[in-house]
Amino acid sequence: MEYSLLRAHHPYALSASPVRRKLALFGIMLVLWLYVLYSCVGSCATVPSLRADRRRPEDAGLRSGIGSRLVPQARAWEDYDQTGVGVFSRDLNNVKSDDVTDVRTFPRNVLKGNEAETETERRGGDAGGERRSPVHSGGLSTFSNGSGTKRLPQAIIVGVKKGGTRALLEFLRVHPDVRAAGAEPHFFDRFYDNGLEWYRDLMPKTLDGQITMEKTPSYFVTREAPARIYSMSRSTKLIVVVRDPVTRAISDYTQTLSKRPDIPSFESLMFKNRTTGLIDTSWSAIQIGIYAKHLDNWLQFFPMRQILFVSGERLISDPAGELGRVQDFLGLKRIITDKHFYFNQTKGFPCLKKAEGSSKPHCLGKTKGRTHPNINPAVVQRLRDFYRPFNMKFYQMTGHNFGWD
Repeated sequence: MEYSLLRAHHPYALSASPVRRKLALFGIMLVLWLYVLYSCVGSCATVPSLRADRRRPEDAGLRSGIGSRLVPQARAWEDYDQTGVGVFSRDLNNVKSDDVTDVRTFPRNVLKGNEAETETERRGGDAGGERRSPVHSGGLSTFSNGSGTKRLPQAIIVGVKKGGTRALLEFLRVHPDVRAAGAEPHFFDRFYDNGLEWYRDLMPKTLDGQITMEKTPSYFVTREAPARIYSMSRSTKLIVVVRDPVTRAISDYTQTLSKRPDIPSFESLMFKNRTTGLIDTSWSAIQIGIYAKHLDNWLQFFPMRQILFVSGERLISDPAGELGRVQDFLGLKRIITDKHFYFNQTKGFPCLKKAEGSSKPHCLGKTKGRTHPNINPAVVQRLRDFYRPFNMKFYQMTGHNFGWD
């Protein structure tokens, strides 16, 4: 009876429960719809724009052919030769690096640090051939996903050939906050016309807090490289691995000899006139070692605080010490220490106990640590006398005595 009275006095009692259920269902559908809308908007925001006017800030105005017009031109180096044995007679743009893993012939998915050498040259001539783009890269190269984002390098190993650049890069790869392109991109000396998006696409993906790097030793002797790198980013950190220029020249010749056993002797290439002792500075093996001249070009665009000089000799005798300096320069925690190295008596230089992504020891390839040919001591001394004033100038410019004399 009470139940009947309740129904009679409350006509909406029967419909209250279905209304609540409908309202609850509507609320759930509204929440789901809002969530789907939010997810769609978040996903769309990650897709890069293909419009040229919405490129990254560091890319603005830097497309091929205009970067060099946005920065001041470098002052001309006033050639000096305190030894009185010759001056520069050839442009340095044809000087080549110690790694010919040419990005023109490799797809992006196999650019993974293959160790290679240059096509050798007797007097610094370019190997020739038509300039071609290895891979066409579009605007989607900046696409970001869970594995990271491709970024332009914040640090570049710019030189020098046969100084120890490959060893330095391999050692740095051990650091978890360093990601580096495997092959030498040669962007700022050979492929600048391809544009920054092409260059960025050659870089590995990095996470926030990681540093993107590359190394191309021929940049140091390329006249246009400083201005081009400056136009990309004036805050780029530069690393130069230098080595006793006499030893470096002989090592350079040794590499060429291994490829072309029929080339003339070191002495024949070194002198313009053996009788007078006039040294041929047009030979790339000699040119590269005049570090003061090349450094002057870089200092037109970058302050000394943005350039770190690594000793090729100490990279062998004290790799952990030199890597400590490099890590400090890059703003990285000192993770690479003595525990990462052991000295290989056969090769005569240090090796990694564990390479990047491997649990096995790793030494550089058989092309490193070649035995140098015997050269007349008088010829070696003549070359030391030639380099001495340039070395003194380089010591003054860097504020460091490398002890080559």
